[in-house]
Amino acid sequence: MAKTKTIFVCNNCGYESAKWLGKCPACNEWNSLVEEKIQKSNDFTVGNNEKKKNNKPMMLNSVEGKETSRVSTGYEELDRVLGGGIVKGSLILVGGEPGIGKSTLILQLCDKITGEGKVLYVSGEESAEQIKLRADRLNIHNDDIMFLGETDIDIIQTNILELNPKLVIIDSIQTMYSDEITSAAGTVSQVREITARIMKLCKCNNITTIIIGHVTKEGNIAGPRVLEHMVDTVLYIEGERYFSYRILRSVKNRFGSTNEIGMFEMQNEGMVEILNPSTVLISERDDNPPGSIVVASMEGTRPLLIELQALTATTVFGLPRRTANGIDYNRLTLLMAVLEKKVGMNLSNQDVYLNVVSGIRISEPAVDLGMILSVASSFKNFSIPKDTVAIGEVGLTGEVRSVNLIEKRIKEVEKLGFKTCIIPESNKKVLKEKYKLDIIGVKNINEAMQKLGLK
Repeated sequence: MAKTKTIFVCNNCGYESAKWLGKCPACNEWNSLVEEKIQKSNDFTVGNNEKKKNNKPMMLNSVEGKETSRVSTGYEELDRVLGGGIVKGSLILVGGEPGIGKSTLILQLCDKITGEGKVLYVSGEESAEQIKLRADRLNIHNDDIMFLGETDIDIIQTNILELNPKLVIIDSIQTMYSDEITSAAGTVSQVREITARIMKLCKCNNITTIIIGHVTKEGNIAGPRVLEHMVDTVLYIEGERYFSYRILRSVKNRFGSTNEIGMFEMQNEGMVEILNPSTVLISERDDNPPGSIVVASMEGTRPLLIELQALTATTVFGLPRRTANGIDYNRLTLLMAVLEKKVGMNLSNQDVYLNVVSGIRISEPAVDLGMILSVASSFKNFSIPKDTVAIGEVGLTGEVRSVNLIEKRIKEVEKLGFKTCIIPESNKKVLKEKYKLDIIGVKNINEAMQKLGLK
């Protein structure tokens, strides 16, 4: 006989507690624990035990290896992020903020990939008429795309088995429910159960499945983190509300490298891929205003040239402000302390604002030198030459430390017509190729500023 047990589960991180708590001990989120009832079965029948005994371990060397079969999505940027295309029978999770373009991109993908067979689009949020309106706007008229407006996983599973499509879209996972779980749709138990059933269905029948999920205010997939652990690939669509550019980022990929990115632009006809993001990101740069510099950041295996803009202004408050947009605030304050201590630049009465142009977010320390130089350029009101790029990590003692994949970065800099590249001296010593541009190696930030005339 099954026993019913009541627990409290955090909707943000999946933490379980025997009693209700106002604040989750795991993620420190307030009022996130909800009551859920679970059933534990005491059914230990002989039949069940016999079924379990049939699955026995085998020698790993006896397993025949198969080549991974991939299908092109029709988008070079999306194929790059996935590691060369969609692996047949894989389970892919796509997350992003509302209105960021998740459903639009996936619907365009359905049109591109229909040559492989039937596509089933399951939606629990939109009606068939709404999906049709979006398809007409995107100029999608394909007879291989089937639509199912349903939230019951049992009915969805039955239709999948009958239709046997090559691709299934679940939009979104938070709207689906199972009658076997007593809690409401979107709760931790429901999301976990639905994902497990979809995963088993897709693996057993070699059906590629894409799950669309909502994100929390922190930018994580809504629901337990176990959801990300269950799927094969996790993709995030990022972008600022007031910018048309969208970054498709891979944070997990069992069949390729992680942290790869692809760039798209949201237009009237849908998501349009950008094959050369660096050109777009620096296309609107002015001649050479003070406080502006270009840095070379690595996103996965792709180098990106991004413009940094800094502004310093005399503070009218007792405590100077430090504002960072698109970069870690703590990193900015740390580098400002290094600039004051090692260069002697008095910023104690200066508000410092740093912005990454075009809404891109950078987390790589290789842009440290660019941040230092842009702030110094604004403070001195001295323009850095437009054709100059800065690369390097800055330590607490003011040294410029080496970065990885330096040759890939320099090749991208050279390809886009820049004439000067400031890099760490340790990186310059190990360069194997000769380049047409002027490569300047520096050991510390004082030397870098002297080379540019900032000191």
